[in-house]
Order: sequence, then structure tokens, then C-alpha cells
Amino acid sequence: MNQHDDSAVTGFTATATGSPVPGGTEGGADSAAWDDAEAVRRTTGEAESSRASRGWWDRNADEYQSEHGAFLGDDRFVWGPEGLDEAEAGLLGPAAELKGLRVLEIGAGAAQCSRWLAAQGAHPVALDLSHRQLQHALRIGGDLPAQGTEAPGVALVQADAGVLPFADGSFDLACSAYGAVPFVADPVRVFREVHRVLRPGGRWVFSVTHPIRWAFPDEPGPEGLSVAASYFDRVPYVEQDEQGNAVYVEHHRTLGDRVRDVVAAGFRLEDLVEPEWPAWNTQEWGGWSPLRGGLIPGTAIFVCRRDP
Repeated sequence: MNQHDDSAVTGFTATATGSPVPGGTEGGADSAAWDDAEAVRRTTGEAESSRASRGWWDRNADEYQSEHGAFLGDDRFVWGPEGLDEAEAGLLGPAAELKGLRVLEIGAGAAQCSRWLAAQGAHPVALDLSHRQLQHALRIGGDLPAQGTEAPGVALVQADAGVLPFADGSFDLACSAYGAVPFVADPVRVFREVHRVLRPGGRWVFSVTHPIRWAFPDEPGPEGLSVAASYFDRVPYVEQDEQGNAVYVEHHRTLGDRVRDVVAAGFRLEDLVEPEWPAWNTQEWGGWSPLRGGLIPGTAIFVCRRDP
């Protein structure tokens, strides 16, 4: 049991929005279960986006963790497919200063990042939309009771990123590694909720697909190096079934949009990190690859602060 105020944690609750862990692809490339889905660009609202995301991750969590689990580790904090590690980057602050802090991870997936935070002595709460992803968090966390809702040192919550079930000022830090933000129709709503549950002076750090990637095909090879679409086209990417129901949704915002969204929610942007592809990382992950990573950014990390 974590040593924190459990009144802020509701356990498994109703619907949620967001993506759990780093590496969600522009084109839903991991969605093997929906190879026959039709890919279109069309408008979609909050409810449809949320429903599609929750269903997609519940269906694909097993495959995702099997394919990417080794790279993510059981208790690493990886910001994106480049492999930038929080232990090295220190975007949440020095690791030694995390001890005792309450941290909310949004779109936590199997809670690998939260387990790293717990290992530093923090009190993390891992929130996600997908029941199946949170089951993987329990699996990785160890031999827990079948009805348990906590991994060791990590509280797990299934909830909506746009309606966080926590009291005002409940957390010292909030973070998200490719979780929620690219998959919601109204990111400002999510940011305002994060602002609300952070204490004054609290930091909010999140990573997303770098917006420039939307102008290029989602391919790791040379075919992914030529501009194929307008960077300014903000119409969502949707994969839909034969009935026209969305089964995967991703929303594009330009870099300027992201900055304005952060400010509109009341945050101050302190840093914008564009990780370079390291020489040691030879893997391909969807459209991410050493070839593309050496030429154009694949991830954008926003370091934000709620002013006192």
C-alpha cells in the first residue's frame, strides 16, 4: 500500500481517454486485429475518440506488450521510441528529489514509468483508459491477488483523462509518455484537469509524436522521407470498420497548437525537448527508425509548470 492519501484514488472506474505508453503510431500500425479497417481523415468528437481508444487498447494490449515490452522494460521510464530515459534526462527533476512526491502518470499502460518512479521513492498513481493494459501492470508488478487494484508501490486507476477523479492540488508532478494527449479531441480539457489536480508550482511533462511527422508517410524506410501531406491539415486520422464506426483515432496538432494549448490551460512552458536518435538504438518501431530519426524529430516533449 502506498503511503499517500488514498481518498484521491478511486480504483477502477468508468470510461477514460488516452494511450498508455510511448510509441502510439500515426497510422495505428500495431493494430493487427484491424487490418481490414478503412483508414480515412474525418472529424470525430470526444466520445467517439474515447470509445475507439479504449476498445483498441483493450484488444491490442497483449500484442503491444509482447512486441514492445522488452524495450520498455518492467520499470524503466522511457519517453519515446528514441529511448530517452528519464533517469538520464531528468525532465521531472533530479531523481534524488522525487522521493516522497505524489506523481500522476496519465495513459500509463502497464505502468512501467510509474514503477520507476516508485523505485525512486515517489508515490505514483498510474491512470489509464484500458482495463487490459492495467491488467498487464498487475502482471508485471508481481503475484498480486486476483481482485487487487494496486501494483507494488503503484496505485492503478482506470479513468477519463479529461475528468480526473482526484481532488484539487492532489499531486506534486504529472507526466505522460505518449499517453492520452495525441488521442483526445480536446487536449485543453485534459491539460486543465492536470492543472487542477497539481499543486501550485507543480510540473507537467508529456511526450507526443512530433507534429512534423504528420507531413510524412508513417514508414521507417526511405519512402518515409518525402512530404506526402500538409503539416497544417488538422483533420483526425481515423480507422473505421465496415459500419463506419471508429476503431482507432489520432488527432494532429501543429507545434504552435500544442504550445497554445499548454498556455490556454494555465501552464507556463519551460522547455521543449526534441530527442535525437541515439547510435545504440537500432530498432524500428512503426514509422520510427534510425534512418528517419537521424534526419527529422520523432518525439516532442513538453515541460510545463503550474505557476504558484
